[in-house]
Amino acid sequence: MAKEQSFELKGEFIELNKLLKVLQWTETGGAANVAITEGLVTVNGTVATEKRKKLRSGDLIVFQKQKVKIL
Repeated sequence: MAKEQSFELKGEFIELNKLLKVLQWTETGGAANVAITEGLVTVNGTVATEKRKKLRSGDLIVFQKQKVKIL
């Protein structure tokens, strides 16, 4: 079962690849882009392939065994 955490937005949105790096789910932005391109990340239950997808409050992101809810 995935461990769920929350992430509080400082602005209107955060881009998906930046979120993976900020949470340290990937070591680099490049690794985040590869994970997204390979279809390893879901946003609200749908595979996300848009690296700079804008995440807003209420979105649920899952990557490997980790979950984060955007607040």
